[in-house]
Amino acid sequence: MCGVRMAPSGGRATGDAFASVPLPEQLAVRARDEPDRVALTFVDYAVDRRGAATSLTYAQLFERVCAFSSRIAARQERGSRLAISAPQGLDYVVAFLGALRAGIIAVPLFPPDLPGHSGRLDAVFRDCEPAAVATTLAALPAVREFLAAQDRPIDVVVIDDAAGAAEPVGQVPDVLGEDDVAYLQYTSGSTRSPAGVLISHRNIAVNAAQAATAYSQGHGPGLTLVSWLPLFHDMGLVLVVGGCVAGGYPAVFMDPVAFLARPVRWLRLLSASPGAVTSGPNFAFDFCASRISPEDAAGLWLGDVAAIGNGAEPVQAGTLDRFVRRFAPQGLRREVIRPAYGLAEATVYVCGSTDGRPARVLQVDQERLGAGELVELAGDTDRDAPPGEPHTLVSCGHPVGQRLAIVDPVTSRVLPDGMVGEIWVHGPNVAQGYWGNPELSATTFGQRLAPDGPAAPVQGGGAVERADGLPAGSWLRTGDLGVLDGGELFVTGRLKDVIVIDGRNHYPQDVEAAVEAVHDALGRHRTAAFSVPGDDGERVVVVAEISRRALDRGWDPTTVTQAVRRAVSDRHGLAVHDVVLTRPGSVPRTTSGKIARRASRQRYLAGGFARLGSPS
Repeated sequence: MCGVRMAPSGGRATGDAFASVPLPEQLAVRARDEPDRVALTFVDYAVDRRGAATSLTYAQLFERVCAFSSRIAARQERGSRLAISAPQGLDYVVAFLGALRAGIIAVPLFPPDLPGHSGRLDAVFRDCEPAAVATTLAALPAVREFLAAQDRPIDVVVIDDAAGAAEPVGQVPDVLGEDDVAYLQYTSGSTRSPAGVLISHRNIAVNAAQAATAYSQGHGPGLTLVSWLPLFHDMGLVLVVGGCVAGGYPAVFMDPVAFLARPVRWLRLLSASPGAVTSGPNFAFDFCASRISPEDAAGLWLGDVAAIGNGAEPVQAGTLDRFVRRFAPQGLRREVIRPAYGLAEATVYVCGSTDGRPARVLQVDQERLGAGELVELAGDTDRDAPPGEPHTLVSCGHPVGQRLAIVDPVTSRVLPDGMVGEIWVHGPNVAQGYWGNPELSATTFGQRLAPDGPAAPVQGGGAVERADGLPAGSWLRTGDLGVLDGGELFVTGRLKDVIVIDGRNHYPQDVEAAVEAVHDALGRHRTAAFSVPGDDGERVVVVAEISRRALDRGWDPTTVTQAVRRAVSDRHGLAVHDVVLTRPGSVPRTTSGKIARRASRQRYLAGGFARLGSPS
């Protein structure tokens, strides 16, 4: 094994006491202190439908990371970019950690043959201009074909090439700067073109520790991380790599395609892993509840699962109900589901449910919420009147190791509990900015809260604290809307996605949920709602995919269209200008699976959706 570089005596800590030692240094210590303990296990369903598991101990992982980092240090300058365009697997982790150890900026991406996203990959390459691409032998032909269309030469490093051992060895840095950029996390692009978030060594080490603290709340050692999330996505990367190295938990992971083909594989890994901790976007829970048959669920036991995070997109109370109801016979407990909130600009994790109780669900007045005020309904909420009818919000818990404020996006003033505003975040996990975009960096990461009385020094000196107890200094504007109640965050939507009609705010995910519930011809999580300009103001458009099952069995476009219009009118008091019923797979998505509403709006305005049935 190559030489172990020790973390400084006693470790280094942030103001929030979360260790900020760079991941390669933490891995070195684990390889020294517990060399034979399993660190990572990849379960490959492409070579065996039952799943072929391959594992690396901490010593083996560190050995491979050292070898790869020495190879690329001989080919690239420190601070240059290494794009990782490889399939999910152990090689991906080796390339990522190897780049970090060599002081080279990793750019976690996906192979060029990921359907529907070649344009995004090209945009990322043009933005960050990587000096080299790391890939595997299996993906090499697709990578070479993609690079042939680039306008400059780009080196290719094959991670699993046995001949690489004979390559020249480069000098890796003795010490990594905590504030040096470790990698670029490209955003999924749901509301704008993808931007590379500058994640430092401090950011990922601290945020991995914050997330591990949150998910291990109430549990001792013996947890196992389980994931199907893509490693090029922030949630999958920090859960698997950060959790394994910084948290010290073994990680078992698989390819997202394997999950989408047979979602029961995720639950089987949870069932087989002691003290399983996992996470997924909201759609994954509905996907499991609807696609896993009783026969496939037989033999599953989910009673020992420690925590299941639900994040990356708005959490729906109905989805949680369906998931818990479906798998309660397998021992699933509602309290293990931990709704969470995060974003790439804060590395990933901001807050989540941690107290071991089921997440709070509030029934609130929908009309008052649209006006910016949280008003909880009491008693019987089953009412017919469209204005003021109940709306459900799910708590995303409390922030962990960072501060959160709800702010008026126009005046930058902190709003009191119960008022809807933009979510702002401050903490050591907040990134430095965006790659090559100082203007966007300043408006997103360099925000200041409006004055609130004289500032006072925080205990220990250095930073200052406002009169209201919030830290002074720069804050991250998330672009998300939310409200605090009892210190807990309830996310209400994206600022740029909000549909404003006659001065009232309507959240597109709520309109979409109302649409998908009215007819079984409509697929779940396959709808985009947005507004377009009209002669008399903004107009509402709904684009909805017809399910493959309905296409096979037959369906009536008029009936579905009328049901959609009636549902949006009854539930939200909105008249739908246009209903577009289209084929499965037509609604644009980000690489992380979210509905891309901005892209949907652009496609609609360009006439890019093929309509099924009679025009509406």
